[in-house]
Amino acid sequence: MPQAYNKSDHTALARSLSIEMRKFVDETIIPNEARLAQDGEASSRLQSELIEKARHAGLWGLFYPFSHGGKIVSLEDYLIVAEQEGRTEYSGAIFGGHTALDAHMLLEFGTDEIRRRFLEPMVAGEAIPGYGMTEPEHGGSFPGLITTFARLSGGNWIIDGGKWFVGNAERATFITVLARTAGEDTALGNALSMIVVPTNSPGFRFERPISMMGRSLGQGEISFRGVRVPEDHLLGARGSGIDLMKRRLGMGRLLRAMNWVGLAQRCFDLMGARIHSGRGRSARLAEKQLVRQHVANAYQAIAGARELIRVAARGVDARRADDVEINVAKMAASQALCLASDSAVQLYGAEGISDLTPLSGIFRIARTSRILDGTDESLISSVGRRLIDFYKEQDAYHFA
Repeated sequence: MPQAYNKSDHTALARSLSIEMRKFVDETIIPNEARLAQDGEASSRLQSELIEKARHAGLWGLFYPFSHGGKIVSLEDYLIVAEQEGRTEYSGAIFGGHTALDAHMLLEFGTDEIRRRFLEPMVAGEAIPGYGMTEPEHGGSFPGLITTFARLSGGNWIIDGGKWFVGNAERATFITVLARTAGEDTALGNALSMIVVPTNSPGFRFERPISMMGRSLGQGEISFRGVRVPEDHLLGARGSGIDLMKRRLGMGRLLRAMNWVGLAQRCFDLMGARIHSGRGRSARLAEKQLVRQHVANAYQAIAGARELIRVAARGVDARRADDVEINVAKMAASQALCLASDSAVQLYGAEGISDLTPLSGIFRIARTSRILDGTDESLISSVGRRLIDFYKEQDAYHFA
């Protein structure tokens, strides 16, 4: 953080930016969501126009590193803005939010060459990142099963393998790849590394897009067939892939979780609008106990998730990130979005499951949230084990 960093000043700035972000999202992006949802050149052109408007409004790359144009220093402060960004599913590309994580990783762990060739163009909006971890043959929750292999030869990494469910797979100009760089006799903690791969490298291939619940969300499958990249494209130290993966997942989960809270809050706002609309009044929705239950449960879930994310973010800012705090926050945000979107759909009835409202698209995202960045089952298992082990390591009688 800058030496002159003052927490209260930066929090005040974040709150001011969050107001501007809310206004931009509601007035400029949400009215164009139906057009943005369409595949094709017109949608891409519109997105580019909105990116330029966001830049002009000073809302681009707010959580980029301070040295590279970012305006918000701490993750906790940025979450105030991230929630407002999250009110629309198109915010990541329009505000550069989906590249902020890569910017921090490239700056902290990249070589001078990596920063020059990938970080600088990315923060200028001239390069698009991707991240390849999950493989077609194995679940993403088990890095020990990764088979994509990179070997050194003549000062270059030679990479073979494949990844899928890669964000921006078709549009990315470079992919950060988690690959095995040591044999199976090496302990997992030292066997994996991250390598930055330009997508125009010979042997790199975009295999296919992967739609999610009938809709394109930018995911795809890629392959590496003897892809050769310079040795200095290694991110961090050789064998540090697991540590870098944890760092990336921790911040990434919290950033995505706060976007989900923003979507959940939007669903909650739509519920309120429906209840007090002409149809809602004629159906006397405000007087129905089960409607009140929908509202109360959604409010509780959103408020709880919001605070859990902030608690976890404070740990990340203080360099004492706690996996339990991060994973619980991610699950809480997912649950809040699932509950709020489902309740909103229910109150809107047939309109809620049609394309006449944004709810059907939000509902798709809500369902994917239970899988992306770690499935519920893997996170519950991890959190439960950690909590049980905590008491095993303590004097049990102390808590009796």
